[in-house]
Amino acid sequence: MTTIALQVNRRAVELPAEPRTSLADFVRDKLDLTGTHLGCEHGVCGACTVLLDGVPARSCITYAAACEGADVTTIEGLDEDEITTELRAAFTREHALQCGYCTPGMLVSARDLVLRLPDADERRIRIGLSGNLCRCTGYVGIVRAVQSVIEARRARNVGPLADGGRTVLGPAGSGRAATARSELRPARPAPASESATPSSISDFTPATILDQRFTLPHPPAKVFAMFEDIAGIASCLPGVSLTSLRSERVEGSIRVRLGPIVASFEGAARVERDPAALSGRIVGIGTDQRSHSATQGEIRYRLLPLEDGAATSVELSIGYTLTGMLAQVGRPGLVRDLAKRLIAEFAANLDRHMSGAPSGRAAPAELGFWSVASDVLRARLARIFGRAFGRGGAE
Repeated sequence: MTTIALQVNRRAVELPAEPRTSLADFVRDKLDLTGTHLGCEHGVCGACTVLLDGVPARSCITYAAACEGADVTTIEGLDEDEITTELRAAFTREHALQCGYCTPGMLVSARDLVLRLPDADERRIRIGLSGNLCRCTGYVGIVRAVQSVIEARRARNVGPLADGGRTVLGPAGSGRAATARSELRPARPAPASESATPSSISDFTPATILDQRFTLPHPPAKVFAMFEDIAGIASCLPGVSLTSLRSERVEGSIRVRLGPIVASFEGAARVERDPAALSGRIVGIGTDQRSHSATQGEIRYRLLPLEDGAATSVELSIGYTLTGMLAQVGRPGLVRDLAKRLIAEFAANLDRHMSGAPSGRAAPAELGFWSVASDVLRARLARIFGRAFGRGGAE
């Protein structure tokens, strides 16, 4: 939990919240200011629009923690606002609302237009309101209401306010937070290959562990010798490239594609081997500069003889912890599917390499859209047939 301190409707607020909490959820759930409506929750419909230091912002896609020190005004905080009072009267007069769900966000955006526009230009008003969707009115009454307020105010010699009162924009449109911008903006992580030493690549407790197994038609001693050849092993792994190689430490990168998302983790790893037990461990860290994501990973392997020592069973335990933006899409099911595909390709490349054939390296380790869709479809069909046969058996 993070303690967030800000001004909401001219009242100081300091409350704990999860770092992922949106500003919309913060004002609704923590402060019971439910006039801020949630519609699409993707920043498209505009129903959640509030003011951050006087600037309209989509609260559903704004992190509350990013607004530290900001002045937040919801529709409840505009009860005594002069422009909003005029707009409410105009909305009623011009029949500019029906169900009313979009109206709070519409009023906040309309108020900004009344402040900024020099005259009641219909085209500019429609453009200015294009980020606020209404499924009821057809917008005609809304546009007329905004026009009438602008015309009335300009007739009273109330001129437009340049840039609507905007000064400097900080995180999430918060001008007050500009002084703390360097504190709120996450530091760009240094590549792990530059900062990590073998001793600094410490042990950790993985958040997710995947167990995999495959068989190679080669004796365990030969396979273990191959595992000691780090450069040879890397040449068999899709998306892996090495930049530095020492006896107990390697540096390099791995490119991974999850549908349209491509990440390139640069990092370093510590290598451990136990020849007596035909086992070993690789512990690594890496960062993806583009998404500011970081990962810790651990691969434990053990070799078991098969077919009187003519073949080898390779047992793998893969543990990892992922943080940053990619953690939002790096769900265990997707990563498990990617790991299965990567290991299957690794095993095939390893067999070819040990047999003296080219390994046929692929580009990034990839999990495509159709593979995900087919897996989801198979899982759903399995559940459907399972329920159907389960009921049949019960009857």
